[in-house]
Amino acid sequence: MATVLHSAPRFASNEGVKDTLGAALGDMLLASKEEHGEIVLGVQRERVEDALRLLRDEHDYQQLMEIAGVDYPQREERFEVVYMLLSLTKNHRILVKVRAAENTPVPTVTTLWPNAGWLEREVFDLYGVIFEGNTDLRRILTDYGFEGHPFRKDFPLTGYQELRYSEEEKRVVYEPVELAQDFRKFEFMSPWEGADYVLPGDEKAAVAPPPPPIAQPKTTDKPADTGAGKAADEKAAEKVDNGAPVQKRTRKQEPAAPATTSDRPAKPKAPAKPRARKPKKDAE
Repeated sequence: MATVLHSAPRFASNEGVKDTLGAALGDMLLASKEEHGEIVLGVQRERVEDALRLLRDEHDYQQLMEIAGVDYPQREERFEVVYMLLSLTKNHRILVKVRAAENTPVPTVTTLWPNAGWLEREVFDLYGVIFEGNTDLRRILTDYGFEGHPFRKDFPLTGYQELRYSEEEKRVVYEPVELAQDFRKFEFMSPWEGADYVLPGDEKAAVAPPPPPIAQPKTTDKPADTGAGKAADEKAAEKVDNGAPVQKRTRKQEPAAPATTSDRPAKPKAPAKPRARKPKKDAE
């Protein structure tokens, strides 16, 4: 089989990549780190388009693989938009991050990669991040008329509306969410191993009374109290014959076998009935 030679290594190294890209981005770079085997670069939100163009044109990160969103409600700028870039010639990936708030738009990168249009729509639909310059910024995953952004941490897990097919109306209808029971809490602790909460129904069980106090606990101070001693040792040393029991002769007459009864006379056989003969047909 012929050996295939390729300029890209099978596993690309991160050695020197962070410093090289950091120097190239200059004042556009806010932070950089290597985490989980990947290079992560934080850039200014207003200049994200320039930063990604530089990485694409001068450092061979040709493809935009994905755009993801992250929600940190405790932050002032609660959202992070993460761009995942791939270099086909270097066989290497990097992550580029920007921060945004609910009312701070992020410049679109559809001018660099056309596939960014649908990826930005996903982040807008699920998190509510606004992308300035995207001419088709509308929902892409949720249904028509959906309210809210379901991937935000403050969005309820149950949502606000549920849909079902109505046999009466012969169509899909929307209704407010009605749960038959609340969400249960699973802590994966066995109640037989000492749960720190009261199981449902246990509050109805009667508490067992404590055992009565013992005035003087019984102890074994001498061997006689335990049944041990010289007599018990001698009894245990005796050999026991496990053979057949010894037959004893007595003067008592053993009952004999019962006498045989007389045979009953055989019943006489009934005379055989004569068989009727079929009349012969006259010869033609």
